[in-house]
Amino acid sequence: MDVELSIVFPVYNEADSIAELYRRTRKVLMDLGRSWEIVFVDDGSRDNSVAVLKREAGDDPRVRLVLLRRNFGQTPALAAGFDEARGRTIIAMDADLQHHPEEIPRFVAKIDEGYDLVSGWREKRVDNFWVRRIPSLVANRLMRWLSGVEIHDFGTTFKAYRSELIKEIRLYGELHRFIPALASSVGAKITELPIQNVNRPFGKSNYGIGRTVRVLFDLLTVRFLLRYLHRPLQFFGLLGLICFAMGFVLGLYILWDKFARGMDIMAFHGPLVLLTVLLVIVSVSFVSMGLLGEVLARIYFEASGKRIYHVREIWRGGAGRP
Repeated sequence: MDVELSIVFPVYNEADSIAELYRRTRKVLMDLGRSWEIVFVDDGSRDNSVAVLKREAGDDPRVRLVLLRRNFGQTPALAAGFDEARGRTIIAMDADLQHHPEEIPRFVAKIDEGYDLVSGWREKRVDNFWVRRIPSLVANRLMRWLSGVEIHDFGTTFKAYRSELIKEIRLYGELHRFIPALASSVGAKITELPIQNVNRPFGKSNYGIGRTVRVLFDLLTVRFLLRYLHRPLQFFGLLGLICFAMGFVLGLYILWDKFARGMDIMAFHGPLVLLTVLLVIVSVSFVSMGLLGEVLARIYFEASGKRIYHVREIWRGGAGRP
């Protein structure tokens, strides 16, 4: 059966919210009047989330439950849900009721307008100021600057995607929050919608300040993937060129001191000589890494069958449709 809309919920220890979440989501989808499915991905929950899910939705053929072998994290759970989803439009949401299912129709309407990705924007946040809001503010500004995608809230899970877009994006680490940046690199049409932000009614958050460090490293990864995946030599080569230029200038200064002024360079410039040699060696290493990266990039694209371009649609002459 052709499915128009898939809702993906990553679940981790959400037994208290599952029943209400399912009932509210089901009602919204029934009122929407489209074919739909709900994909719950249990990320190794230690409570009775799975039992509650099976009890509440066990008789509904439009509900599927994906059980991961252990707790892998939110990004792998979302990736599993995206792989399993069959809808032409896929919406991802948190399962803790901080996202309101009643807002789903607004996201669907935006996708219908022609957007490829619709990102939720927690315009008025209510969570902890120091632990959540300040790190989020800094991270979002960094992501806007590095990616060039002008949205306010990269971190929220509440997003809608065209299926053909999200299934092309491979997720690792904590990259689910960088999906807009990755999608922008292939020419996706992106917008955002303000959403309600409420404190979770049950349990406590599974996130803490320690996650910020992982996000920063993933931010560097995304920057490299966006700018230099197809041309790593331009990144490492630039670093090598800078190091070589610094070493070359220092070397000229040392040689001038020796031949023009008769200085004993090891006695007067011993540390500078070592620094010059080190800079030249490092420059060669960077260029070598860049060349190796070029070879690996070509192996990657050839072995995976990936292309360095993405086609939005192809029209056939006379058919009048894509």
